[in-house]
Amino acid sequence: MKKGQISNILRQLGLIYLTDWIRYYLERFKNRKINRTFRKNNPQVKLPPDYLIYESFQINYQKYYTESIDTAKWVANHFRKHTELKDKKILDWGCGPGRIIRHLPVVIGNGCEYFGTDYNAKTIDWCTENLPGISFNKNSLNASLPYADDFFDMIYGISIFTHLSEQLHHDWYNELFRILKPGGIMFLTTQGNNFKVKLTESELVHFNNGELVIRGKVKEGHRTYSAFHPTGFMEKLFGNVDILEYIETKPAKGEGWLPQDIWMIKKR
Repeated sequence: MKKGQISNILRQLGLIYLTDWIRYYLERFKNRKINRTFRKNNPQVKLPPDYLIYESFQINYQKYYTESIDTAKWVANHFRKHTELKDKKILDWGCGPGRIIRHLPVVIGNGCEYFGTDYNAKTIDWCTENLPGISFNKNSLNASLPYADDFFDMIYGISIFTHLSEQLHHDWYNELFRILKPGGIMFLTTQGNNFKVKLTESELVHFNNGELVIRGKVKEGHRTYSAFHPTGFMEKLFGNVDILEYIETKPAKGEGWLPQDIWMIKKR
């Protein structure tokens, strides 16, 4: 039986949240020694509560903090291929507990301004209290942000569409388009062809027909709510912008994770 089938059964039985909590405690226990060592060696590093880290990433302080510096550089380098990173307004859409955005003022600098938004109130409260120099906003699941039209030069969302319904794909894309300047660039990641191995036979039929595949029956936006993105669906969604790059990175042998697709798009 595929993991996707097990996941769908757990959703039908209303057990997916319980399963996720069990996984949280197991991950927390497994990483307890590594995390104690990190805290001892890095007492100056401010870390969010464990569940906030888990909800958006994984409970490994080293990866959350130190390796995320490399992730921030990765994001910046993708933008640098298409624009100069100087005096820009940059939004982290779905910033979580600041894993990436906290590093960008050092990684980029150059007079840029940094903003983060997320629907999780606890996450935004923690970021606001602990990450100075960045403007944070709590949004709702409804696609509405308190920014003017054509406000941002750059917007990125790492694995955010992956937790939204089809309707909210359209609603949020339209809202991000509204607040992006003409000539501005968005960097978004999705669960594309690499994730076909996780799909059930019936899900695969829909995916291969270019239809968005949704695993719901949980709160939308939660880590267990999952969307899978055929290339054709995304190309239609991005029909009013220029697609600068579509990158499908193949999984590395021996790695236990699947890389998401990268979409770099530019507002006309």
